[in-house]
Amino acid sequence: MGPFWRSAPLALHLPAHGRGRALAPGLRRLLRQPPGSWDLPELPGFGGPLEPEGSVAEDQRRVAALLGADRCWFGVNGASGLLQAALLALCPPGSRVLLPRNLHRSLLHGCVLGGLEPLLFDLASDPVTGLWLPPEPQRLEQVLAAAFAQGGSPVAALVLVDPTYQGLVADLPALVALAHRASLPVLVDQAHGRGEALAAGADLVVLSAQKSGTGLAQSAALLARGEREAPAAIERALLWLQTSSPSALLLASTAAALEHAASHAGQRQRRRAEARAGRLRRRLEAAGLPLVANGDPLRLVLATGPLGINGLEADAWLLERGLIAELPEPGALTFCLGLDPPRGLERRLPPLLQHLRQAIGGQPLPPFTPPPLPLLAAPALPIGVAWRAPAEAVPLEEAAGRVAAAPICPYPPGIPLLVPGERIDAARADWLLAQRRLWPGQIADTVAVVAGS
Repeated sequence: MGPFWRSAPLALHLPAHGRGRALAPGLRRLLRQPPGSWDLPELPGFGGPLEPEGSVAEDQRRVAALLGADRCWFGVNGASGLLQAALLALCPPGSRVLLPRNLHRSLLHGCVLGGLEPLLFDLASDPVTGLWLPPEPQRLEQVLAAAFAQGGSPVAALVLVDPTYQGLVADLPALVALAHRASLPVLVDQAHGRGEALAAGADLVVLSAQKSGTGLAQSAALLARGEREAPAAIERALLWLQTSSPSALLLASTAAALEHAASHAGQRQRRRAEARAGRLRRRLEAAGLPLVANGDPLRLVLATGPLGINGLEADAWLLERGLIAELPEPGALTFCLGLDPPRGLERRLPPLLQHLRQAIGGQPLPPFTPPPLPLLAAPALPIGVAWRAPAEAVPLEEAAGRVAAAPICPYPPGIPLLVPGERIDAARADWLLAQRRLWPGQIADTVAVVAGS
């Protein structure tokens, strides 16, 4: 990387180890060894995620016990790869799966790989920030009733995202209980969490060791609890989607990060970081800066809409002044403070954000309009068929009535605004045009549609 990335003065982005300041002690020791000495194959004494013996298997058993899981598998293709494996383990080809509209795009890829039909359920959104809100139990009851009333292929599983990228949390025990009463297993994408979904009763949980822990990017874990899914089915899906030569460094990173998080030292580290985050939040609120209430003290979310600023513009302005945020969106800007927030953060961030408000702020932005979507919808054309079909690019203004051949998906956050196979009605086309204005540089003037649709 160039000198800018080495010397950036205020980095509030992932990984959560804060450019190495908060790396798990075991991983730090490993990285002090001669370069490349840790780049090992699946030697007999070392093993791998699918091997019954060896140090990796022992680490997985130990982490499962620490987190309250029955089984644990490490992954080296990030949370994305493990979400796809979990989805394929739960859902037979041709079955339907309930997915929230704030799903990560990797789950769409999983549907293509597994020949699954996504049943996309709508979520409420916040008009002030435009953020998707976690589902409430009453809404999920309606979703489940609608899904089972449709008939057709069996519904195989429910997927939830909790917490969200911005740290918003749902009443997971209530949501999981509703799914289980409907005889559905629950997969929770907890890439931005710490495994709390297991205590809520989730069957499969995917963690990212770098988003809420002290691991390296791409290190992740899949946790299983209960008897709704056989370990053999999970391991078969992992065999299909994970490399046969996993990185020993990333496997060690996952073990070190998750074990450290459960240790007394790791808990002290988090408490110190959260205490600093709490002081910072109070200073910002005292200065009149609008912050989003959430369940993760280490995710600080500035509501830019009330300041009259698009979050992408705020991000660009701050980047020029040496502050790197994690996630810009039209109505909000998310800062990831990490487990060892940068030195001087409490002193430097408040005046910088006040300067932002004074420099480019104005009247509050108009309320954000939610997408015109039904409570529950399936693509008009199977997602895999649409994505592979001959396609043509048409202006968004002329997209009404056509079937999407590719997603529209600003990244980050990697949440699709349009899913392949969906038919774009006039109201959706108008909404996408408005989104293009809100996401400058992130949404093209054209959309790929199935040729002849």
